[in-house]
Amino acid sequence: MGLEMRNPEAWPPLPLEAWKETYETLHMWTQIVGKIRLKLTPHLNHWWEAPFYLTSRGLTTGPIPFGDRTFDATFDFIDHVLTFQTAEGRTETVALRPRSVADFYCDVMVTLQRLAIDVRIWTMPVEVPAPIRFTADHRHAAYEAASAHRWWRILLRADAVFKEFRARFIGKASPVHFFWGSFDLAVTRFNGRRNTELSPTADKITREGYSHEVSSCGWWPGSGSLTAPAFYSYAAPEPDGFKDARVAAPAYYSEEFNNFLLPYDAVRSVADRETMVLEFLQSTYEAAATLGRWDRENLEFR
Repeated sequence: MGLEMRNPEAWPPLPLEAWKETYETLHMWTQIVGKIRLKLTPHLNHWWEAPFYLTSRGLTTGPIPFGDRTFDATFDFIDHVLTFQTAEGRTETVALRPRSVADFYCDVMVTLQRLAIDVRIWTMPVEVPAPIRFTADHRHAAYEAASAHRWWRILLRADAVFKEFRARFIGKASPVHFFWGSFDLAVTRFNGRRNTELSPTADKITREGYSHEVSSCGWWPGSGSLTAPAFYSYAAPEPDGFKDARVAAPAYYSEEFNNFLLPYDAVRSVADRETMVLEFLQSTYEAAATLGRWDRENLEFR
């Protein structure tokens, strides 16, 4: 029996409505910390300087340069604190508890000042409808620790599966990383070709993220009309016939989101969850790579 069957926390339930308020607040908190990393870290292709990474306790920025100093920030979903550490050995924490985004933002900035780290960020959230400036957001103020912990446990399992999937590819591929803008865990494969179908009116984020042809997949807790968490997979640009491709059941193509979706609850309903997810990832990638005429012989580990 696999480890995920022995550990009841490995693939926990996470219905969107049960933690929606915590999710929305945590989304804003991660954007605050993410923007700090983005402001201080040298730019990398496809915004790879921005995301967070999974740890055995939560999500981390990894090392952030600040002049000739270095620090990092980690959301700890076991003790429920945001921990700042410097290379000089100093540690400061910010409690993860029910509190407004404005209060959290103020606490984070004061904490950084105690560490002699002076950074200013654009305080408007991104990739959300009707954004509220961090300094004025008193509406989002929920934090239910158990729900945040379950969400992180799912990310931890998805991270392991995505890393196994990534290892099958020898071409350019992203790390497995958490994007705080869209609030999803993702991993992306590239075929090496420029994306010539990118709209000239595309925004800056899209132009950089999709400058080259990709097959991308990930896990998202849901939002808007997607009322439950799901694994997803898409191709950009999307080749002809992709949406009609045969992929591993019970995945389906969403016309609204322009990608294949595998409901998280469907994964939880089977005994071998990792195999179901890997089959979904592999079959959707193969559809994108075959229809998109990727050089699979030289891009895949054999």
